[in-house]
Amino acid sequence: MDRSQKEALVTSMNGVFDTASSVVVTHYSGLNVAEITELRSRMRAAGAQFMVTKNRLVRRALEGTKMEGLSSLFEGPTAIAFSDDPVMPAKIAVNFAKENKKLIVLGGTLDDKVLDTTEVKALAQLPSLDEQRAIIIGLVQAPATKIAGVLAAPAGQLARVLGAQGAKGEAA
Repeated sequence: MDRSQKEALVTSMNGVFDTASSVVVTHYSGLNVAEITELRSRMRAAGAQFMVTKNRLVRRALEGTKMEGLSSLFEGPTAIAFSDDPVMPAKIAVNFAKENKKLIVLGGTLDDKVLDTTEVKALAQLPSLDEQRAIIIGLVQAPATKIAGVLAAPAGQLARVLGAQGAKGEAA
């Protein structure tokens, strides 16, 4: 990799660290190409990315960004997962690490807050951005459905009472 390619990579990574909602840092030592490809495809399907990093270049790219606190995690064979959705990189990385013990989650960030391993695992337990939107829509729609049910209930009760009175009159 020549100097211009390194500069382009640092600039690109600097943009990632400035714009991504969350970044998860992992050790991938021992993963083979098929396993990394599987992890990348899972990330891509969820709108996230997984990238093997060059530690020295990433530390340089982190300088001056909101995620600068991550620089101490970049030692050894590291890779990052990142996305605009704050939950998906953590969720996919943690789930993949449960299936494959060769992937180790080191930490990450959520906006400008540096997270340790346990905080990343807790973040992975949260619903994704799309799931959160669905929950909110369900909560907004629920009162309207309940109001319609309450308004329809008296008419239904009246019909049942009249039906019972009519059945009582026919029986007599």
